[in-house]
Amino acid sequence: MTDVWVTIAVLAVATFAIRAAGPIAVGGRELPGPVLSVIALVAPALLAALVVTQTLTGESGDLMIDERAAGVAAAGGVMAWRGSILLALTAAVGVTAGLRAL
Repeated sequence: MTDVWVTIAVLAVATFAIRAAGPIAVGGRELPGPVLSVIALVAPALLAALVVTQTLTGESGDLMIDERAAGVAAAGGVMAWRGSILLALTAAVGVTAGLRAL
């Protein structure tokens, strides 16, 4: 096996172990309410962190505020205004494309 396939195999086993650890540790018991509320907030926090990271970092990993930040801000404004996801996406694309065209 090449190094690539060894890496893939190790990552597959590690992923399986990590995913299996939760059900094994909990066993069939119900989780307490505070734990469930924290778990419910993990996905939105992770998504927000990924959006910020992809929006505000440049090629070399340093901070870069460009057209993408304006597009995300436009989408955030539409969502704060209680607009639809489709309208927010359209606003983000329009603002980003418009600024890049300038």
